[in-house]
Amino acid sequence: MDIPNFARALRPLTLALGACLIAAAAHAQSPAAPGAPPAEAPPTTLPAGLPAYGADRPLPELGLVEHRLDNGLTVWIVPRKGGLPKVDYVLAVRGGLASDPAALPGMSNLLAGLLQEGTATRTSVRIAEELERLGASISASASSDGLVVAASGLSSSAQPLAALFADVVRNPAFPDSEVQLAKTNALQGLKAIQAQPAYQANRAMGRVLFGDHPYGNTLPTEAGIAGTDVAGLQAAHAARFRPDRALLVIAGPLSGDHALALARDAFGDWRGRGDAVAAVPAPMPADRPQFVLVPRAGSVQSAVRIGRPAFAADDARAIPAALASTILGGGFDSRLMRNLREDKGYTYGAGSSFGLRAMGGAFQAQADVRNEVTGAAIGEFLAEFERMRARPVPEDELQRAKRFTAGTYLFQNQLQGAVASALATNWLLGRPADYLSRYVAQADAVTAAQVQAVAREFFDPARQSIVVVGDAAVAEQLAPFGAFRADDRP
Repeated sequence: MDIPNFARALRPLTLALGACLIAAAAHAQSPAAPGAPPAEAPPTTLPAGLPAYGADRPLPELGLVEHRLDNGLTVWIVPRKGGLPKVDYVLAVRGGLASDPAALPGMSNLLAGLLQEGTATRTSVRIAEELERLGASISASASSDGLVVAASGLSSSAQPLAALFADVVRNPAFPDSEVQLAKTNALQGLKAIQAQPAYQANRAMGRVLFGDHPYGNTLPTEAGIAGTDVAGLQAAHAARFRPDRALLVIAGPLSGDHALALARDAFGDWRGRGDAVAAVPAPMPADRPQFVLVPRAGSVQSAVRIGRPAFAADDARAIPAALASTILGGGFDSRLMRNLREDKGYTYGAGSSFGLRAMGGAFQAQADVRNEVTGAAIGEFLAEFERMRARPVPEDELQRAKRFTAGTYLFQNQLQGAVASALATNWLLGRPADYLSRYVAQADAVTAAQVQAVAREFFDPARQSIVVVGDAAVAEQLAPFGAFRADDRP
């Protein structure tokens, strides 16, 4: 049976399962009031006779070699032996979504998308034709702290690809026709996502967690897209794409000398122009939690977001926090999933994460739940938070989280291009070059006491801000958790 037919065959079963979950939720008991002692979760019992787990393996030593060109460009070379005959170039520059003008949130997304739409000497068509001839690709993306541009192709074409890549990142022309087309497409896409509760909830939560700080204003708006022009894109490029504020990663079956020669040929004469983009300051945490209801008339679900400010990505608590969040809401074996989905049937999915940036971050938990259980779901979230704070994580649960974390990390970074991109991303976040190789060993060394310390500091129910996007009729259910104010800003 092919996949589409298989999916159609499963549809009745899926609907039946959903009906069972709804019925189970209707008979579920109301959660304990905030502050009540949390109930102990039942232990997870695995079938007898399963073989022992194999030992976790760290990422192989990368053999990374660092150079600095005369113009200030940092170059990390990752020589690879064996594998596919591919070369990957990744350039990271400081200054991303948080560096956009306050009136033009999300401008960096347009900047990244337009880099390969024409340079001073190449049209977008010519760039596409050259990439096709080389069997290569170029992509770009923006994060809060920077932009990352990546090129990947056959190692036999390493030199012409490096020249094309350098032209794209150094000399974008931002043709007016391409800018207008990109803005039109972005506006159409925004209209679709603006109607989604998740977009509204994340936008409101950003304002709650970060206030007027740029980290709270990174999602695009219609006014921001419409206000972006060629001159603004050119100025933003000049302020951010500078060798002294950039990292170039080269990975592939190339000798160190060959890779360094490619970097010098393509980027050695690169010079910055004008003033560099200003550094993003550290955010100031809010004095007290905030409670916001974003009205969405006729909504049949409530998008719930619960969170509080945290710490920067290079903080020593980052890895224990990742494990704490994995146990709380990092997958199907997490406590939030077992409680809100499997036990209560309130939602199809609930989760949590620490979103960390170079200068600060936040903890957040989320779920989309039925209107009639909005308050009950928030109560269960807070009860699970308190249980993480009150009792050390059992050893078997901690080990499962470590294995899940290590396995996911190794899977995500098994390909050469993924490793190069991860190195660039970690550099933007202020993490050292060996962070990638040491991550699994550091995660394995985390103790239950460290996980509980993170939980006690960041999972305190009394310090959580809550955002709900939903019908105004759910307001009565929210009263026990705080004084909610309405926020209908776009």
